[in-house]
Amino acid sequence: MSTTQPSKVVPIETLIQDDPYLGPYKGAIQHRYSQYASWVDKINADEGGVDKFTRGWERLGFNVDKDGIVYREWAPGAEQAFLVGEFNNWDRNSHPLKKNEFGVWEIRLPNKPNGELAIPHNTKVKISMTKPGGERIERIPALIRRAVQDLNLSPAYEGVFWHPKQKYIFKNKPPPKPTEMRIYESHVGISSPEPRVASYKDFREQTLPRIARLGYNVIQLMAIMEHPYYASFGYQVTNFFAPSSRFGTPEDLMELIDAAHGLGITVLLDVVHSHSSKNVLDGINEFDGTDHCYFHEGARGRHELWDSRLFNYGHHEVLRFLLSNLRYWIVEYGFDGFRFDGVTSMLYHHHGLGTAFSGGYDDYFGNAVDVEAIVYMMLANDIMHKLHPHIVTIAEDVSGMPTLCRPVAEGGIGFDYRLAMAIPDMWIKLLKEKKDEAWDMGNITHTLTNRRWKEPTVAYCESHDQALVGDKTIAFWLMDKEMYTNMSNLTPLTPVIDRGLALHKMIRLITYGLGGEGYLNFMGNEFGHPEWLDFPRAGNNSSFHYARRQYNLIDDHLLRYQYLNNFDQAMHALEKQSHWLQTTQYVSLKHEGDKVIAFERGNLLWIFNFHPSQSFSDYRVGTNWAGTYRVVLDTDWKEFGGHERVDRKGKYFSTPEEWAGRKNYIQVYIPSRTALVLAYQ
Repeated sequence: MSTTQPSKVVPIETLIQDDPYLGPYKGAIQHRYSQYASWVDKINADEGGVDKFTRGWERLGFNVDKDGIVYREWAPGAEQAFLVGEFNNWDRNSHPLKKNEFGVWEIRLPNKPNGELAIPHNTKVKISMTKPGGERIERIPALIRRAVQDLNLSPAYEGVFWHPKQKYIFKNKPPPKPTEMRIYESHVGISSPEPRVASYKDFREQTLPRIARLGYNVIQLMAIMEHPYYASFGYQVTNFFAPSSRFGTPEDLMELIDAAHGLGITVLLDVVHSHSSKNVLDGINEFDGTDHCYFHEGARGRHELWDSRLFNYGHHEVLRFLLSNLRYWIVEYGFDGFRFDGVTSMLYHHHGLGTAFSGGYDDYFGNAVDVEAIVYMMLANDIMHKLHPHIVTIAEDVSGMPTLCRPVAEGGIGFDYRLAMAIPDMWIKLLKEKKDEAWDMGNITHTLTNRRWKEPTVAYCESHDQALVGDKTIAFWLMDKEMYTNMSNLTPLTPVIDRGLALHKMIRLITYGLGGEGYLNFMGNEFGHPEWLDFPRAGNNSSFHYARRQYNLIDDHLLRYQYLNNFDQAMHALEKQSHWLQTTQYVSLKHEGDKVIAFERGNLLWIFNFHPSQSFSDYRVGTNWAGTYRVVLDTDWKEFGGHERVDRKGKYFSTPEEWAGRKNYIQVYIPSRTALVLAYQ
C-alpha cells in the first residue's frame, strides 16, 4: 500500500450492474474516486507512503528515544510556542519550541545526567503559545496520550506526560476477521450494578466472561476516546489519542483488549470523527488561536445542533491527524476495527438534518454531498484494511447512502457493514403506537429485509440512544412497572409479564434471523434490562442510579430475567452452529390475519406467530427442502420462561406439494406469541 499508485479512473461497471439506478451518477462516483486516488498519490510522493503518513503519533506529540524526549506540535497560527509543566514549574519561557516551514513546532529535552527523562512520568504538561497580536494561550497537546480531570478543582481536563517504565506486553494475538458478527455493544463505565463509574478492570473481570458465555464474538466499546462530560456518552471528544482516564490507565485498557483476544473476541472502538468538542481549554478547538486549525472556518465548521466543531477533511494535516488516530488505536491498543459514529452528518453538508431521504438518488449525489468527507472515509477504510486486513469497519448511517459498503476498488466508500438504523425505530414505534392485533406483518418483514444487495448490514432491536433519558428499553415498553413487582418466580405469571417475555424473545429472534448479516445487542438488553440510561448530572443530583447495568438480576435465580438471558445464549449457539448470517433468506409467508411470518435462512425454517391469542394446529408452511424437520429452537421452552406447548422431540415430514410458492410444505402446531426454528435433515 505504501508504494501502490491507484489509477484515477475506477471501473464501476460492477456497481452499476448490481444497481442500475447508479448509472446517471457515474461521473460523481468517478470524481470522488479520482480525489481519493490523488490523495494516495500525494501521500506516497510527499510522505513516503501511507504507512509512514498514518503513524503521525510517532512524530507528533511526545516521543521518547535513547537520548531523551522529542515533542512536536502542529500549530501554524501561533507566533511563539513554549513547553510548560510540572517539570519546569510552569515556567512560560524556559523551554521554547522552534517552528518549521510546515507549521510544526519542535523541542528536544535531553535525558538528565542520571539517565532519567527530563519530564517525569505521570506529570502534567501544556503547550503555551502566543498569537500574532501577542495574546498568550495555553492548550493540552493535541496528541496527548493521557488526560485527567479533578472535578474538585475544575471540569476541564489536564494533559499528562505518560511514559511508564513497564510497557504492557500483549499475550494474545487478535482473532481472525469474523465472518459472522455477533456484537455486544458496551460502555465500560456503566457495566457494574454498583452506583459508580466502573473500570476497565471491572469490565475485564466481571463483564467480559458474561459476554463470552453468551456467545458474542465481537465487543463494541463506546465512550473510550477522552470526553470531559460523562453524560455525553463519549460523543464530545476532546483528546482523540487518550483513552478515558475515568475508567483506569491506558495499560488497563490494553489488558482488557488482550483478555478479549484470549477469548477469541474481536474488539471494535466507537470512533467519533464526525465532530469534536468545542472545548478550547482541554480540546483541539482554536488550538493555535485560529478558528480553522483542525476545523472548517465559520459556519461550515460548526454543528449547531450538536454544539460542536466539524473537521476540515480536505486538509493535509487534518487527514494525518485522523488517519493516524485510527492507526494508533489499532497498533498501540490492539483494537480490531471501528464503528464510525455520525456518518450521516459527515456525508452531507446539511448533516442529515431536516432531510427525509425518501430513496431518490439525487439525495445521495447532489450538491448537498460532502465529497471531502466521503474521500476521507474512502481513505480511512481502504488504507486501514490494507495495512491491517483483519479489521472491521461499521458505518452508522441513517440515510441509506448507496455504495457505502462496497469496496473502494469498485468505487464504493469501503465500509464492511452499515447499521440497520430503521429496525430499532420500527420496534419502538410499534410498541408505542400499535396494539398487538394491529401489527403489520408486511411492514415488519419489509423493514427487516430492506437493505442494499452486497452491502452487509448489522441488525439490532434497540439502540442505546432509545434508552437514554426520556425513553425506555423494549422490555420496559412491554412490561413497565410490573418489572418491579412481578418478575419473581414466587409471584404468579401475570398477562403483562407473559406477553412481555414472549414478545421480547420474538422481537430479538426475528431481527437476528431476518434483519442483516450481523447482529448487535446493547449491554443489558439481552436479559430485558428494566430501566433507561441517565448519567450523573445536575438534573438528577449527580445520581448513578440509572448509569449502571443490573447484571445482579440474572444472577438471582428467583427472578425471570434469567429466562431472557438463557434465550440470548441459545440464539448465539444456534447461529454459531448453522452460520445463517452468511446466507440469504426467502420470506414465504406474511399473513396479516393470522399474524404469521415464515422464512427460510441457512438450513433453517423459521415460523413466527405474533397473534396475541390464536394458536394454530396443523398450520401449513411452505419450504423448498424435502425431508424430515425437528425443532432446534422454540421461544416457548421452559428454560426461556415459556409454557413448552410444542413437543420438543417431535418430527415433521414434508409433503411434496407446492405451497406459498415453495415446492413442499410441512404442518406444525404454532402457539400464539411463539416462534419455532426448525432444521431439516
